[in-house]
Amino acid sequence: MTPLSRRRFLQRTAASAAIAGLVPQWAQAAAAPKPNVVLIVMDDGGYGDIGSYGGPDIRTPNIDSLARDGVRLTDFYANGPSCSPTRAGLVTGRYQQRVAIEAPFQNPSTSEEVGLPVTGRALPQLLKNGGYATALIGKWHLGYKPEFSPNRHGFDYFYGFKAGYIDYYQHTNGDGRPDFFENDQPVTHDGYMTDLITDRSVKFIRDSGTKPFFLEISYNAPHWPYQVPDMPSTAVDHSRHLQPHESPGPSRAEYIAMFERADQGVGKILATLAERGLADNTIVIYTHDNGGEWLSRNAPLFNRKQTVWEGGIRVPLLVRWPGRIKPGSRSGQIMASMDFLPTLLAMAGGDPAKAGRFDGLDLSAQLTGAAAPVERTIFWRIKADNQAAVRKGDWKYVRIANKEYLFN
Repeated sequence: MTPLSRRRFLQRTAASAAIAGLVPQWAQAAAAPKPNVVLIVMDDGGYGDIGSYGGPDIRTPNIDSLARDGVRLTDFYANGPSCSPTRAGLVTGRYQQRVAIEAPFQNPSTSEEVGLPVTGRALPQLLKNGGYATALIGKWHLGYKPEFSPNRHGFDYFYGFKAGYIDYYQHTNGDGRPDFFENDQPVTHDGYMTDLITDRSVKFIRDSGTKPFFLEISYNAPHWPYQVPDMPSTAVDHSRHLQPHESPGPSRAEYIAMFERADQGVGKILATLAERGLADNTIVIYTHDNGGEWLSRNAPLFNRKQTVWEGGIRVPLLVRWPGRIKPGSRSGQIMASMDFLPTLLAMAGGDPAKAGRFDGLDLSAQLTGAAAPVERTIFWRIKADNQAAVRKGDWKYVRIANKEYLFN
């Protein structure tokens, strides 16, 4: 480079820097591509089921890869000890009691009139307002009527079921009615439900264009009925719910087969992100909706789903965001399902403070390691056995059947 050309180069560089200095920081940040978000929720899995949380007998290499490539939280909590309450907290960013959802919805025959009210401030709606394509594939469990459907809460696309559980092969709910929808239209698709959820998630990712997307993948596995994959149709007893109290009851081996099929699905989803060149700009999150049930392993935690003991509410959380979250990191940040809304909104470039009032916190800086953990106080309450709990720092208060306990 000649002295003249070098001088001109330096002049142009200085001019560019001066112009850049006039651009507000928020405008510069807006120019960066928004990250895609894939949120994977398993149903009734145990805290100690997967390998990265000490699971000894279930092979979960794909789920565990998120711990290797991202952050593992040790103190993440479901908003409730059962399905609908946690999902309400996740979608609204608030305690589920604020929308009168403290217990899981029963089958449509007894709970058809109830559902999550539409406010325009649900997580998918806020991300949609910010330019995201949104989809829910799998379980909803927040209302059966069209006015409570995922589409009304901001999901552009819904493929799945609305009840708390369905037959994995016949796709019928506890009332024996068909429960399989594409948006609000009933559909009939043959196949094992876990595989159908995986295949449609893969299709959504492959068909996505240049628009950023928020994809919630809500597996019904390993929730009962305990029906293993690849069973011939003649071998599936659809007259039984296959619960442990039945005779003969299912085994841990059947539970493992269901869980491992979901892990294989996670592998296909991660591979599809990589094939499309989206992995580096996609936040992938893995969690459970509550503690494990009959055949689950909640160790080292005490008790199970439907209780406010740790085994009922503390669940895994793995978050991968290449280039932003340090691989193999671990965090003791106390966090809950309702924190997803403000946290993901912030990660997507939005402003949670302008979006509404939320009980959840924006913990994006804690997940990325940009800030130290903050102390939290979180509350739980369910009517069964008059249960309540409070976690504040290292202290936990529990009330159950009018007996009170305090732990450090």
